[in-house]
Amino acid sequence: MKILILQQKMIGDVLTSSVMFEILKKKYKDIDLHYLINSQTKAVVENNPNIDEFILLTPEIEKSYLKLILFFKKIRKNRYDVVIDVYGKLSSNLITLFSGAKTKIGFHKKYTSILYTHSITRVKQPNYNVSLAIENRIRLLKPLLDISIINVSPKIYLKQTEIDKAKILLSSFSIDKTKPLLMISVLGSDANKSYPAKYMAKILDKIITIKPRAQILFNYYPNQVTQAKEIYKLCREKTQKQIFFDIYGENIREYLALTYHCNALIGNEGGAVNMAKAIPIPTFIIFSPYLNKANWFGSSEANSHIAVHLSDFIEYEVNDKKKAKRNPEVYYLKFIPTYIEPILTKFLSTVL
Repeated sequence: MKILILQQKMIGDVLTSSVMFEILKKKYKDIDLHYLINSQTKAVVENNPNIDEFILLTPEIEKSYLKLILFFKKIRKNRYDVVIDVYGKLSSNLITLFSGAKTKIGFHKKYTSILYTHSITRVKQPNYNVSLAIENRIRLLKPLLDISIINVSPKIYLKQTEIDKAKILLSSFSIDKTKPLLMISVLGSDANKSYPAKYMAKILDKIITIKPRAQILFNYYPNQVTQAKEIYKLCREKTQKQIFFDIYGENIREYLALTYHCNALIGNEGGAVNMAKAIPIPTFIIFSPYLNKANWFGSSEANSHIAVHLSDFIEYEVNDKKKAKRNPEVYYLKFIPTYIEPILTKFLSTVL
């Protein structure tokens, strides 16, 4: 059986959908699994032994009508028995439609369900102890195998050479192996997912107050360096001395290898957190006030990971998440560090 799984766009989504490959490989001996993803996200699933082939959608293909048509033809030529559309947007709808696969599986939407032979309804509240992101992806496999929701998590596969290279880099900056090393996701992918700078600086100060020997690395996108430096400057001088700002992964694989050597990751929910979990190292996650924590955090993770959301501390009304998305700053300012600090203290005493 030959199966194509479609998951475009974000790193966290691409990594999370990789659990489907592990499940399918364990169930079927003779199966050929292909993964269609955006080329810039391949790094998080590279070397995954459960994925037989990558089909990469590049920016050049997306921008060219002719290249896109040729891309569709390539998909059809592969003669897939099954296509599973996890992404569920126009581009993946078209790929599914033109694939020629006999079995087409996707999430139920009124205007696209006709494209699929099996239209799967998403659950909006978790029925099991995994995140909704994982539970709903496993539901997409039900037309192919009889499976209950299991406690499965994404895995990242680093090469020993990558791990060794990161170790050398850390040594070159005089990182002390005998002291705790923390990766801080200081910024989210955008302002709507970024804990306010002055609050993040207070969290960093608290870390060093609790664990004075801790060494800190920053993770952020290259175009966020100015914002990251602002947070650094807002920290106390004692905290600044413990931040190794110039240690930075130049690409995703380098970031992963550096994170591998850390004791934990602390910071904004997003791709960096999902990657840290998959390495795996413990994480302390600050969710944006407009996000649903259950989408990306399951109760089974609570042994190694902690997640905090504003609604954990103040009562949320029915429309508060919608209001928070329209005006995130107002809700973020309510999410004061003093709510977080006692839980963070307990987390640090557990993992360090």
